[in-house]
Amino acid sequence: MNKTGAELVVFALEQIGVEYTFGVPGVHNTEIYDSLNSSKKIEPILVTHECGAAFMGLGVSCTSKSIGTCVIVPAAGVTNAMSGIGEAFLDGIPLLIISGGTRRDTNKSYQLHQLNQEKLVAAITKKYFLIEHHSQIISTIYEAYNIATSGEPGPVFIEVPVEIQMFRGEVNNMPVYKKLITENKIDLIKIKQAAELLSNAKAPGIYVGWGAVDAVEFTKNISEKLIAPVCTTLQGKSSFPASHPFHSGFGFGANAVPASQAAFKDIDAMLAVGVRFSELGTGSFGAKVPEKLIHIDINPEVFNKNYPATICIEGDATEVLKLIDEELKKINFLSNRNAESLKNLIATEKNNYNNEWKKEKRNDIVSPGYFFESLIKFSDDDAYIFVDDGAHTYLTTELMPIEKGRHFVTPTDFNCMGFCVPAAIGSKFMNKEKNVIGIVGDGAFLMTGMELVTAVTQKLAMLIFIFHDGELGQIAQFQQIPMNRKTASVIGDINFEDFAKSIGANFVSMNNDLEIDEKMKSAFDLLKDNLPVIIDVKIDYSKKTLMTKGVVKTNLSRFPLSEKIRFTLRAALRHITG
Repeated sequence: MNKTGAELVVFALEQIGVEYTFGVPGVHNTEIYDSLNSSKKIEPILVTHECGAAFMGLGVSCTSKSIGTCVIVPAAGVTNAMSGIGEAFLDGIPLLIISGGTRRDTNKSYQLHQLNQEKLVAAITKKYFLIEHHSQIISTIYEAYNIATSGEPGPVFIEVPVEIQMFRGEVNNMPVYKKLITENKIDLIKIKQAAELLSNAKAPGIYVGWGAVDAVEFTKNISEKLIAPVCTTLQGKSSFPASHPFHSGFGFGANAVPASQAAFKDIDAMLAVGVRFSELGTGSFGAKVPEKLIHIDINPEVFNKNYPATICIEGDATEVLKLIDEELKKINFLSNRNAESLKNLIATEKNNYNNEWKKEKRNDIVSPGYFFESLIKFSDDDAYIFVDDGAHTYLTTELMPIEKGRHFVTPTDFNCMGFCVPAAIGSKFMNKEKNVIGIVGDGAFLMTGMELVTAVTQKLAMLIFIFHDGELGQIAQFQQIPMNRKTASVIGDINFEDFAKSIGANFVSMNNDLEIDEKMKSAFDLLKDNLPVIIDVKIDYSKKTLMTKGVVKTNLSRFPLSEKIRFTLRAALRHITG
């Protein structure tokens, strides 16, 4: 049968369950867009910038069973999208990128957008494919999907030259997609060793990341058997329910919340699942890990990179934890810990820390403690919470409890500003009956906030809280503490009400603690208009998160003595003299 390449691309995307594509049409992909327009299963979404397209794709992949898919022009469209592609690569999120390609049948050089895209994306994709024949298209997209979603997930790039899109070619058949069944061989000897190590430990602790986000049931079981506290990475915040009495919170080192610092203070063994012990998760590698470390990850490349492990187990978190849980059932042991004491310790530390953020209410600014107290009251456990990179990220991490897996999404190892708004939009496409809430700093909002035009056009009801302080808050804090000055981190004041009006979004202004509940209610009520709601929050960043304080302390401690003295004296002198 004869089919155009564009028709074959759309057929294959339909087969793997793609529901939306994100991108901008151009001369090198317009045939694909024309075929998408005829699809009854896929809706192509126009974005304002390809960076937003990639982030929307991540929002889809993180909060649904579908895979985020971008359809972009080559060269300029690819470089625009590379921030989102890089985020997918370092964060382990599946993403498909379908790019047009310049013509290969003319033998002409210096074509528009002519660039070696294989070299361009080599460092931030799991694999690159160039389509050379019509017969390759369907099988290549199926293979790309399998690669993107298997092992440690990530982005896969497919280039489809424009002549293949436009012209008809012979294909023998159009096979339906069949899910690839892979047998993961887990080392059962290591499973037994891990169970024995944990059962013999006097005070074990569990550390979970995004890789364990779908394994909550077995993490719970193991935690309760061992009477072990559970802390999370930043990206893995939703990998264990905050209401569980053994949930201590983010981190376990000097950058961690007090409940985690207290609960993990004397642990003698750690079960680390779906984590990389990365810079953010460990507070600039300042966290101390016990000698007895069991490290579980689907990607064996992460083992023994920053912290040596006693036992390394390669495999899917759910499958490995299920086996460990079953093995622990066979072992007759009693935990050395008192469950009630651990529960009381965690609950007391959490309560005390939350109260630290709620002093006397102010009438000139919004206190983070009261803001999150109100947000918790008006939202529900089914809400999807998105954050960006900035001071607001750690406030949300420390003060906003999350109950369900995949309901908190943040950029982490790539840590790209501008993530929140488009990623939240992508999630809303897939979760239209649930609340999708973005919390973003004003600096990060300025990078991709224009994507709310897409949300307005598509009538997506969602909340975007802008923490508005006129600065790049996190870096301004890092500058202020040791340097007592802010260099190129003050962004000036923006009239977000006029911005909201200009794009047709609803708007609420939240200026002080006394009106938080009233304004929060107004924002949630406005969702009935099926439009995004921008809430301008005059936030108080004066109290530093433990993440900020912990990282500064950890990094300063590593300086050579002479440099430590110089930095300390400089900070003291500048703070004294102003």
